[in-house]
Amino acid sequence: MRLGFGLYRHMLNEDYYRFAKQCGATDIIVHLCDYGEKNDIDAKKVNQPVGDKDGWGVADHPDLWSLDELIKIRNELEAHDLSFHGVENFDPSQWHDILLDGPKRDEQLRQAQKQIEIFAAAGIKVFGYNFSIGGVAGRESLTTRGGAIAVGLDGISESIEKPLPKGMVWNMVYDPDADGMLETITSNQLWHRLEVFLNAVIPTAEKYGLILAAHPDDPPLPMVRQQPRLVYRHHLYQKLIDLVPSTSNQLELCVGTLSEMQDDDLYHSIEKYAVQNKVAYIHLRNVVGKVPHYTETFIDDGDIDVGRVLRVLNHAGFEGVIIPDHAPQMTCQAPWHSGMAFAMGYLRSKIESVTGVKV
Repeated sequence: MRLGFGLYRHMLNEDYYRFAKQCGATDIIVHLCDYGEKNDIDAKKVNQPVGDKDGWGVADHPDLWSLDELIKIRNELEAHDLSFHGVENFDPSQWHDILLDGPKRDEQLRQAQKQIEIFAAAGIKVFGYNFSIGGVAGRESLTTRGGAIAVGLDGISESIEKPLPKGMVWNMVYDPDADGMLETITSNQLWHRLEVFLNAVIPTAEKYGLILAAHPDDPPLPMVRQQPRLVYRHHLYQKLIDLVPSTSNQLELCVGTLSEMQDDDLYHSIEKYAVQNKVAYIHLRNVVGKVPHYTETFIDDGDIDVGRVLRVLNHAGFEGVIIPDHAPQMTCQAPWHSGMAFAMGYLRSKIESVTGVKV
Protein backbone atom coordinates (compact mmCIF):
# COMPACT_ATOMS: atom_id res chain seq x y z
CA MET A 1 0.00 0.00 0.00
CA ARG A 2 1.19 3.49 -0.89
CA LEU A 3 0.22 6.89 0.49
CA GLY A 4 -0.85 9.73 -1.75
CA PHE A 5 -2.41 13.18 -1.77
CA GLY A 6 -5.27 14.65 -3.74
CA LEU A 7 -4.24 18.15 -4.82
CA TYR A 8 -6.62 20.79 -6.17
CA ARG A 9 -5.66 23.11 -9.01
CA HIS A 10 -4.55 25.94 -6.73
CA MET A 11 -2.24 23.44 -4.97
CA LEU A 12 -0.30 22.49 -8.10
CA ASN A 13 2.90 24.25 -7.16
CA GLU A 14 6.27 23.51 -5.61
CA ASP A 15 5.26 24.31 -2.04
CA TYR A 16 2.49 21.68 -2.03
CA TYR A 17 4.66 19.14 -3.85
CA ARG A 18 7.37 19.53 -1.22
CA PHE A 19 4.80 19.29 1.58
CA ALA A 20 3.38 16.08 0.09
CA LYS A 21 6.83 14.53 -0.16
CA GLN A 22 7.72 15.62 3.37
CA CYS A 23 4.58 13.82 4.62
CA GLY A 24 5.70 10.60 2.95
CA ALA A 25 3.43 10.65 -0.11
CA THR A 26 4.55 8.80 -3.23
CA ASP A 27 1.55 9.44 -5.51
CA ILE A 28 -0.64 12.39 -6.43
CA ILE A 29 -4.23 12.51 -7.65
CA VAL A 30 -4.80 15.83 -9.41
CA HIS A 31 -8.09 17.75 -9.52
CA LEU A 32 -7.98 19.90 -12.66
CA CYS A 33 -11.49 21.29 -12.17
CA ASP A 34 -11.46 24.66 -10.38
CA TYR A 35 -14.41 23.90 -8.01
CA GLY A 36 -14.89 26.97 -5.78
CA GLU A 37 -12.17 29.12 -7.32
CA LYS A 38 -14.58 31.32 -9.28
CA ASN A 39 -17.12 32.28 -6.65
CA ASP A 40 -16.88 33.75 -3.17
CA ILE A 41 -15.42 30.54 -1.70
CA ASP A 42 -11.76 31.04 -0.88
CA ALA A 43 -10.57 27.59 -1.88
CA LYS A 44 -7.10 28.35 -0.57
CA LYS A 45 -8.42 28.61 2.98
CA VAL A 46 -11.03 25.87 3.19
CA ASN A 47 -10.58 22.13 3.44
CA GLN A 48 -13.53 21.25 1.20
CA PRO A 49 -15.93 23.62 -0.54
CA VAL A 50 -19.41 23.25 0.90
CA GLY A 51 -21.48 25.77 -1.03
CA ASP A 52 -25.23 26.21 -0.68
CA LYS A 53 -28.21 25.95 -3.01
CA ASP A 54 -26.28 28.15 -5.47
CA GLY A 55 -23.51 25.56 -5.76
CA TRP A 56 -19.73 25.64 -5.66
CA GLY A 57 -19.03 28.05 -8.45
CA VAL A 58 -18.62 28.32 -12.22
CA ALA A 59 -17.57 25.44 -14.48
CA ASP A 60 -15.99 27.07 -17.50
CA HIS A 61 -13.41 24.69 -18.98
CA PRO A 62 -15.35 22.88 -21.75
CA ASP A 63 -12.23 21.97 -23.73
CA LEU A 64 -9.78 19.10 -23.44
CA TRP A 65 -6.97 19.28 -20.92
CA SER A 66 -4.00 19.18 -23.24
CA LEU A 67 -1.14 16.70 -23.33
CA ASP A 68 1.33 19.57 -22.88
CA GLU A 69 -0.44 20.74 -19.70
CA LEU A 70 -0.52 17.24 -18.25
CA ILE A 71 3.11 16.48 -19.08
CA LYS A 72 4.13 19.77 -17.46
CA ILE A 73 2.38 18.72 -14.24
CA ARG A 74 3.90 15.24 -14.45
CA ASN A 75 7.40 16.65 -14.89
CA GLU A 76 6.92 18.99 -11.92
CA LEU A 77 5.76 16.09 -9.74
CA GLU A 78 8.55 13.79 -10.84
CA ALA A 79 11.08 16.50 -10.02
CA HIS A 80 9.90 16.04 -6.42
CA ASP A 81 9.95 12.23 -6.66
CA LEU A 82 6.16 12.05 -6.86
CA SER A 83 4.11 9.99 -9.31
CA PHE A 84 1.24 11.57 -11.26
CA HIS A 85 -1.05 8.63 -10.53
CA GLY A 86 -4.44 9.97 -11.56
CA VAL A 87 -6.90 12.74 -12.35
CA GLU A 88 -10.18 13.11 -10.49
CA ASN A 89 -13.35 14.45 -12.14
CA PHE A 90 -14.25 16.15 -15.37
CA ASP A 91 -15.10 19.82 -15.31
CA PRO A 92 -18.95 19.79 -15.39
CA SER A 93 -18.87 21.92 -18.53
CA GLN A 94 -17.11 19.01 -20.28
CA TRP A 95 -19.82 16.41 -19.67
CA HIS A 96 -23.06 18.08 -18.54
CA ASP A 97 -25.02 16.63 -21.45
CA ILE A 98 -23.63 13.14 -20.76
CA LEU A 99 -25.17 13.45 -17.30
CA LEU A 100 -28.34 15.12 -18.57
CA ASP A 101 -28.78 13.19 -21.84
CA GLY A 102 -28.73 16.54 -23.61
CA PRO A 103 -28.16 17.57 -27.23
CA LYS A 104 -24.36 17.65 -26.91
CA ARG A 105 -24.16 14.15 -25.39
CA ASP A 106 -22.54 12.37 -28.34
CA GLU A 107 -20.09 15.22 -28.92
CA GLN A 108 -19.11 15.16 -25.24
CA LEU A 109 -18.75 11.37 -25.29
CA ARG A 110 -16.29 11.66 -28.18
CA GLN A 111 -14.41 14.33 -26.26
CA ALA A 112 -14.32 12.09 -23.17
CA GLN A 113 -12.81 9.31 -25.28
CA LYS A 114 -10.16 11.71 -26.56
CA GLN A 115 -9.46 12.97 -23.03
CA ILE A 116 -8.86 9.42 -21.82
CA GLU A 117 -6.44 8.89 -24.70
CA ILE A 118 -4.58 12.07 -23.70
CA PHE A 119 -4.48 11.02 -20.03
CA ALA A 120 -2.91 7.72 -21.05
CA ALA A 121 -0.39 9.45 -23.32
CA ALA A 122 0.68 11.55 -20.32
CA GLY A 123 1.36 8.39 -18.32
CA ILE A 124 -1.68 8.74 -16.06
CA LYS A 125 -3.00 5.41 -14.81
CA VAL A 126 -6.39 6.24 -13.28
CA PHE A 127 -9.29 8.61 -13.88
CA GLY A 128 -11.69 9.01 -10.96
CA TYR A 129 -15.22 10.23 -11.60
CA ASN A 130 -18.54 10.72 -9.83
CA PHE A 131 -21.47 10.16 -12.21
CA SER A 132 -23.91 12.46 -10.45
CA ILE A 133 -26.32 15.20 -11.46
CA GLY A 134 -26.66 16.71 -7.98
CA GLY A 135 -22.99 16.25 -7.10
CA VAL A 136 -21.55 16.87 -3.65
CA ALA A 137 -24.41 19.08 -2.49
CA GLY A 138 -25.73 19.88 0.96
CA ARG A 139 -22.61 19.51 3.09
CA GLU A 140 -22.18 22.07 5.84
CA SER A 141 -19.29 23.43 7.85
CA LEU A 142 -19.35 21.72 11.26
CA THR A 143 -16.92 21.18 14.13
CA THR A 144 -15.26 18.09 15.54
CA ARG A 145 -12.74 17.35 18.32
CA GLY A 146 -11.42 20.49 19.99
CA GLY A 147 -13.56 22.73 17.80
CA ALA A 148 -11.68 21.86 14.60
CA ILE A 149 -13.53 22.88 11.43
CA ALA A 150 -14.86 19.93 9.44
CA VAL A 151 -17.70 19.17 7.03
CA GLY A 152 -20.75 16.97 7.34
CA LEU A 153 -24.51 16.82 7.19
CA ASP A 154 -26.87 18.11 9.87
CA GLY A 155 -30.22 16.93 8.58
CA ILE A 156 -32.04 17.53 5.32
CA SER A 157 -31.57 21.19 4.42
CA GLU A 158 -32.85 23.43 1.64
CA SER A 159 -29.54 22.99 -0.18
CA ILE A 160 -30.32 19.25 -0.44
CA GLU A 161 -34.04 19.49 -1.24
CA LYS A 162 -34.17 22.51 -3.56
CA PRO A 163 -34.38 21.48 -7.25
CA LEU A 164 -31.42 22.12 -9.51
CA PRO A 165 -31.77 25.07 -11.87
CA LYS A 166 -31.10 24.47 -15.53
CA GLY A 167 -27.50 25.33 -16.35
CA MET A 168 -26.22 23.65 -13.17
CA VAL A 169 -24.94 20.11 -12.81
CA TRP A 170 -22.64 18.42 -10.31
CA ASN A 171 -23.25 21.40 -8.00
CA MET A 172 -21.60 23.84 -10.43
CA VAL A 173 -22.94 26.34 -12.96
CA TYR A 174 -22.01 25.68 -16.59
CA ASP A 175 -24.62 28.02 -18.17
CA PRO A 176 -25.50 31.08 -16.06
CA ASP A 177 -28.07 32.27 -18.64
CA ALA A 178 -30.27 29.16 -18.50
CA ASP A 179 -33.82 29.57 -17.13
CA GLY A 180 -36.09 27.20 -15.22
CA MET A 181 -35.54 24.08 -13.18
CA LEU A 182 -34.35 20.61 -14.16
CA GLU A 183 -37.02 17.97 -14.41
CA THR A 184 -36.61 15.11 -11.94
CA ILE A 185 -35.63 11.85 -13.63
CA THR A 186 -35.94 8.25 -12.43
CA SER A 187 -33.18 6.08 -11.02
CA ASN A 188 -33.48 3.81 -14.08
CA GLN A 189 -32.90 6.77 -16.38
CA LEU A 190 -29.74 7.72 -14.50
CA TRP A 191 -28.41 4.15 -14.60
CA HIS A 192 -29.09 4.05 -18.36
CA ARG A 193 -27.10 7.27 -18.82
CA LEU A 194 -24.21 5.75 -16.89
CA GLU A 195 -24.37 2.65 -19.09
CA VAL A 196 -24.20 4.80 -22.23
CA PHE A 197 -21.18 6.61 -20.79
CA LEU A 198 -19.34 3.43 -19.80
CA ASN A 199 -20.05 1.69 -23.12
CA ALA A 200 -18.56 4.71 -24.88
CA VAL A 201 -15.41 5.20 -22.79
CA ILE A 202 -14.47 1.77 -21.39
CA PRO A 203 -13.22 0.42 -24.78
CA THR A 204 -10.97 3.49 -25.09
CA ALA A 205 -9.70 3.03 -21.54
CA GLU A 206 -9.00 -0.66 -22.23
CA LYS A 207 -7.16 0.19 -25.43
CA TYR A 208 -4.83 2.62 -23.68
CA GLY A 209 -4.50 0.77 -20.36
CA LEU A 210 -6.27 3.34 -18.18
CA ILE A 211 -8.65 2.56 -15.29
CA LEU A 212 -11.89 4.45 -14.68
CA ALA A 213 -12.68 4.61 -10.96
CA ALA A 214 -16.22 5.40 -9.80
CA HIS A 215 -16.76 7.41 -6.60
CA PRO A 216 -19.89 6.76 -4.49
CA ASP A 217 -22.41 9.54 -3.92
CA ASP A 218 -21.57 11.96 -1.12
CA PRO A 219 -23.78 12.59 0.77
CA PRO A 220 -25.16 9.06 0.22
CA LEU A 221 -28.85 9.87 0.02
CA PRO A 222 -31.25 8.37 -2.56
CA MET A 223 -32.17 11.87 -3.83
CA VAL A 224 -30.27 15.17 -3.78
CA ARG A 225 -31.54 18.38 -5.41
CA GLN A 226 -34.55 16.32 -6.58
CA GLN A 227 -32.29 14.07 -8.69
CA PRO A 228 -31.61 10.36 -8.05
CA ARG A 229 -28.24 8.99 -6.94
CA LEU A 230 -26.34 5.96 -8.23
CA VAL A 231 -24.14 4.56 -5.45
CA TYR A 232 -25.74 5.50 -2.12
CA ARG A 233 -25.67 1.95 -0.68
CA HIS A 234 -22.79 -0.55 -0.68
CA HIS A 235 -24.34 -3.14 -3.01
CA LEU A 236 -24.83 -0.56 -5.76
CA TYR A 237 -21.06 -0.53 -6.34
CA GLN A 238 -21.48 -4.15 -7.55
CA LYS A 239 -24.27 -3.10 -9.91
CA LEU A 240 -21.94 -0.48 -11.38
CA ILE A 241 -19.00 -2.80 -12.03
CA ASP A 242 -21.29 -5.50 -13.39
CA LEU A 243 -22.97 -3.03 -15.76
CA VAL A 244 -19.99 -3.05 -18.14
CA PRO A 245 -17.57 -5.81 -17.07
CA SER A 246 -13.97 -4.77 -17.71
CA THR A 247 -10.61 -4.50 -15.98
CA SER A 248 -10.92 -0.77 -16.74
CA ASN A 249 -14.23 -0.44 -14.86
CA GLN A 250 -13.24 -0.14 -11.21
CA LEU A 251 -13.98 1.77 -8.01
CA GLU A 252 -12.66 4.79 -6.23
CA LEU A 253 -13.39 3.31 -2.81
CA CYS A 254 -14.31 6.18 -0.49
CA VAL A 255 -14.34 4.61 2.98
CA GLY A 256 -15.78 7.69 4.67
CA THR A 257 -18.74 7.85 2.29
CA LEU A 258 -19.36 4.11 2.68
CA SER A 259 -19.40 4.56 6.46
CA GLU A 260 -22.00 7.33 6.12
CA MET A 261 -24.41 4.91 4.39
CA GLN A 262 -27.24 3.35 6.35
CA ASP A 263 -27.03 -0.20 7.79
CA ASP A 264 -24.29 -1.73 5.64
CA ASP A 265 -21.26 -3.76 6.80
CA LEU A 266 -18.31 -1.54 5.96
CA TYR A 267 -15.54 -4.11 6.43
CA HIS A 268 -17.34 -6.86 4.51
CA SER A 269 -17.93 -4.46 1.61
CA ILE A 270 -14.29 -3.37 1.50
CA GLU A 271 -13.20 -7.00 1.41
CA LYS A 272 -15.83 -7.86 -1.22
CA TYR A 273 -14.56 -5.31 -3.71
CA ALA A 274 -10.86 -5.63 -2.89
CA VAL A 275 -10.79 -9.40 -3.47
CA GLN A 276 -12.39 -8.81 -6.88
CA ASN A 277 -9.42 -6.54 -7.69
CA LYS A 278 -11.88 -3.74 -8.37
CA VAL A 279 -10.40 -1.05 -6.12
CA ALA A 280 -8.38 1.42 -8.19
CA TYR A 281 -7.51 3.67 -5.25
CA ILE A 282 -8.89 4.61 -1.85
CA HIS A 283 -10.11 7.72 -0.08
CA LEU A 284 -9.69 7.14 3.65
CA ARG A 285 -11.10 9.50 6.26
CA ASN A 286 -13.05 8.96 9.47
CA VAL A 287 -16.61 9.99 10.26
CA VAL A 288 -19.14 9.92 13.10
CA GLY A 289 -22.77 9.16 12.29
CA LYS A 290 -24.74 8.26 9.18
CA VAL A 291 -26.95 10.15 6.79
CA PRO A 292 -28.67 12.45 7.36
CA HIS A 293 -26.52 13.32 10.40
CA TYR A 294 -22.76 12.82 10.21
CA THR A 295 -19.56 14.75 10.80
CA GLU A 296 -16.15 14.08 9.31
CA THR A 297 -13.58 13.69 12.08
CA PHE A 298 -9.89 13.24 12.71
CA ILE A 299 -8.59 9.96 11.30
CA ASP A 300 -8.16 8.48 14.81
CA ASP A 301 -11.50 9.61 16.21
CA GLY A 302 -14.56 8.26 14.45
CA ASP A 303 -16.79 5.25 13.85
CA ILE A 304 -14.30 3.63 11.46
CA ASP A 305 -11.66 1.24 12.80
CA VAL A 306 -8.89 2.37 10.46
CA GLY A 307 -6.56 -0.43 11.53
CA ARG A 308 -9.24 -2.99 10.69
CA VAL A 309 -9.79 -1.39 7.26
CA LEU A 310 -6.08 -1.67 6.53
CA ARG A 311 -5.94 -5.27 7.74
CA VAL A 312 -8.83 -6.19 5.43
CA LEU A 313 -7.11 -4.49 2.50
CA ASN A 314 -3.78 -6.13 3.26
CA HIS A 315 -5.38 -9.58 3.53
CA ALA A 316 -7.11 -9.00 0.17
CA GLY A 317 -3.77 -8.13 -1.45
CA PHE A 318 -4.48 -4.45 -2.11
CA GLU A 319 -1.23 -2.67 -3.03
CA GLY A 320 -2.58 0.59 -4.43
CA VAL A 321 -2.77 4.21 -3.36
CA ILE A 322 -4.54 5.44 -0.21
CA ILE A 323 -5.40 9.13 0.11
CA PRO A 324 -6.59 11.00 3.23
CA ASP A 325 -9.14 12.83 1.10
CA HIS A 326 -10.43 15.20 3.79
CA ALA A 327 -9.15 16.18 7.23
CA PRO A 328 -10.43 18.63 9.84
CA GLN A 329 -8.63 21.95 9.89
CA MET A 330 -6.46 22.46 12.95
CA THR A 331 -6.17 25.75 14.83
CA CYS A 332 -2.90 27.20 13.63
CA GLN A 333 -1.52 29.29 10.77
CA ALA A 334 -1.67 26.32 8.37
CA PRO A 335 -5.03 24.61 9.08
CA TRP A 336 -5.15 22.38 5.98
CA HIS A 337 -1.50 21.40 6.15
CA SER A 338 -1.57 20.48 9.83
CA GLY A 339 -4.76 18.42 9.47
CA MET A 340 -3.36 16.53 6.50
CA ALA A 341 0.03 16.00 8.13
CA PHE A 342 -1.70 14.51 11.19
CA ALA A 343 -3.73 12.16 8.96
CA MET A 344 -0.70 11.13 6.90
CA GLY A 345 1.41 10.38 9.96
CA TYR A 346 -1.35 8.29 11.51
CA LEU A 347 -1.98 6.35 8.29
CA ARG A 348 1.71 5.78 7.70
CA SER A 349 2.16 4.31 11.17
CA LYS A 350 -0.93 2.11 10.83
CA ILE A 351 0.05 0.81 7.38
CA GLU A 352 3.54 -0.07 8.56
CA SER A 353 2.17 -1.91 11.62
CA VAL A 354 -0.28 -3.89 9.46
CA THR A 355 2.06 -4.75 6.57
CA GLY A 356 5.41 -4.84 8.35
CA VAL A 357 6.78 -2.80 5.43
CA LYS A 358 8.08 0.75 5.69
CA VAL A 359 5.89 3.09 3.64
